[in-house]
Amino acid sequence: MKILVTGATGYIGKRLIPLLANDGHHIVCAVRDKLRADKSYAEDDEIDVVEADFLKPETLQNIPEDIDVAFYLIHSMSNSSKDFESLEERCAVNFKDRIKHTKVKQVVYLSGITNEDNLSKHLQSRKNVEDILKSEHYAFTIFKAGIIVGSGSSSFEIIRDLVEKLPFMIAPKWLNTKTQPLAVRDVLAFLHRSVGREELYNKSFDVFGPEILTYKQMLLQFAEVRGLKRYILTVPVMTPKLSSYWLYFVTSTSYKLASSLVDSMGVQIIGKPSNINELQDVNPLTYKQAVELAFEKIEQNSIISSWKDSMVSSGRLRKSLHKYINVPKYGCFTDYKERPVTNVKKTIDKIWSIGGTNGWYYGTFLWKIRGNLDKLFGGIGLRRGRTSPTELDAGDALDFWRVIFADKSQQKLLLYAEMRLPGEAWLEFKIEDKLLKQTATFRPRGLWGRLYWYSVLPFHGFIFRGMINKLVDV
Repeated sequence: MKILVTGATGYIGKRLIPLLANDGHHIVCAVRDKLRADKSYAEDDEIDVVEADFLKPETLQNIPEDIDVAFYLIHSMSNSSKDFESLEERCAVNFKDRIKHTKVKQVVYLSGITNEDNLSKHLQSRKNVEDILKSEHYAFTIFKAGIIVGSGSSSFEIIRDLVEKLPFMIAPKWLNTKTQPLAVRDVLAFLHRSVGREELYNKSFDVFGPEILTYKQMLLQFAEVRGLKRYILTVPVMTPKLSSYWLYFVTSTSYKLASSLVDSMGVQIIGKPSNINELQDVNPLTYKQAVELAFEKIEQNSIISSWKDSMVSSGRLRKSLHKYINVPKYGCFTDYKERPVTNVKKTIDKIWSIGGTNGWYYGTFLWKIRGNLDKLFGGIGLRRGRTSPTELDAGDALDFWRVIFADKSQQKLLLYAEMRLPGEAWLEFKIEDKLLKQTATFRPRGLWGRLYWYSVLPFHGFIFRGMINKLVDV
């Protein structure tokens, strides 16, 4: 079958595509920016990549008409716009308008469990999208999941931060909210096994793990898996705003995502039983099993996708990567350095391993200070780290940078700053004629931007000099 996957660069989409391909299907990946698509897709004759922005109907003509099945995996948890409900509604309407002009027989949507009367804004938005996508032109299959547990998932990484950083927690009362966590591999099993299954047509299924746990129990069980002793005291006086700040300062999440999560975590997420497990031969893992398997992936450095690489994890980039790839020159300040390279491969490997737990090779403590200052003023700081310790692709998060261009064959890496700045900043590494050329570019915004550049100039002098020296010292 020919299958359209929307949200192809997202957490679920990136993991679903290889499973569908292994089943022998031809995949069409719909992405807003081709630069963010996995490079391996270009080498696979059974995978096509098309640019389609579902907020821009004119781009949807790139979606072919001869598709058989479509997966709708477009969600927003921390969009910079306050009116994310209307954005999700527009995406769903535009998708439906385009898809009904194709030969699609089935649309599969991953939604959230919405069995409570009082839903959070995000869960209510998911429910609204379900209603929009229903159509007489195709069969509609809905899977409704709660907390998804897997390496790189937002819930997993937030719980990991809390458990590994805090031996004792004074936590908000919503930690007593009940939920049914589900392993990401089980979510993927439900999705990819649904293709062409007529018994699932025009039906909705809640999918969930075998246990009902509170968030507090999830934290404590996570600690058991990690061999840690943790103590949690819940208090009734922590307001949603204080709860959001608590998550923001302790974990790697942004404040916007923290606010969204706090809004959702006050809602009980308990699924309605059905025969879906038997229909699709899925035996969901327990929460502890899901956590253990997630750490196996982490230890093997085989995390396929992470929520931290989402373009809304910082809220700084408003456009596609193409808009940032040409570094400006007019009205900009630059710090340029070059050094001869004796071993190109080793230098490239060091460049591709920069940041995260590896640090920035020189003056890392100053990078940490800058990260803490950024966090203090509402920025992302260094908390995101990096998904892979040795590989980088366009669109990846790298501490408080975003990878705009990464190509080892062209020996070039370009980063764009997502920290709080009175302007815009780029950092480029490029090897030409056995010379490593390192360029920091800053485009100031007004007087404050210029004052900022001159205030940090003394630090740039030895930080960037030390960094390039370490990169060529192999």
